[in-house]
Amino acid sequence: MKGRSFLKRVIGAPYVLWAILFIIIPLVIVAYYAFTDAGGGFTLDNIKNLSDYGEIFRDSVLYSIAATVISLIIAYPFAYFMSRLKPKTQRLMMVLVMLPAWMSLLILTYSWMNILERNGLLNSLLTAIGLSPAQIIGTPGAVIFGMVYNYIPYMILPIYSVMSKIEPSVLEAAEDLGSGSVSKLYRIILPLSIPGVISGITMVFVPSVSTFYISQKLGDGKILLVGDIIERQIQAQNNYNTGAALSLVLMVVILVSMALMKLFAGDSDETLYA
Repeated sequence: MKGRSFLKRVIGAPYVLWAILFIIIPLVIVAYYAFTDAGGGFTLDNIKNLSDYGEIFRDSVLYSIAATVISLIIAYPFAYFMSRLKPKTQRLMMVLVMLPAWMSLLILTYSWMNILERNGLLNSLLTAIGLSPAQIIGTPGAVIFGMVYNYIPYMILPIYSVMSKIEPSVLEAAEDLGSGSVSKLYRIILPLSIPGVISGITMVFVPSVSTFYISQKLGDGKILLVGDIIERQIQAQNNYNTGAALSLVLMVVILVSMALMKLFAGDSDETLYA
């Protein structure tokens, strides 16, 4: 037993070291700057002054919720039909889904800037067919679209992973017991896929609420989210204290959101097995 305990400690040592270096220490540094002034003295002014950014926090959360909901609406049926395909076709679809994720977010965002801008490909097409060009860049719709496009693979993959494990025999048994398509969806497929849905929501909401590059480029500088303000405070103004305070509050918002989603997932499991 002592040998096993020692072996576990040895195996777990790299993870503990990684957690200390790249999780705990950065969090301590963020907390230090959030609760100190430029001279290093303790202060709560950085936190108190965040009330000036209330609308930006609100917009960041609302944009992220919109992007997450749209991603879920698109990804859920796509993941289901993908999980019902032949294994060879599933592998091909997996590559196609992951292909955008293999590219740089900068390249993807710049590509959509060229498509959606005033003289871009989309407006050129609209003009060619006799329609007026549309103003897309610099609108909330463009920013939300950029979030959905960049992060939807992270919604599809966990849902597909869970759905692909649903045995066809379970659905066949439900049909034998008189369940129709709608009944199978609400009684079997949806409850069994909840873990994948919760994971997908987390993986889309978290990067969306903290994004800054998408909002900068597709928002054309007209839409500011929390990530934009943090970058501006740290890089442009060298104001590490306010930037750290914003980061700390954003982290709390993310943790609360994840806790609520975990609670929802727990309630769903209890309902499923009640």
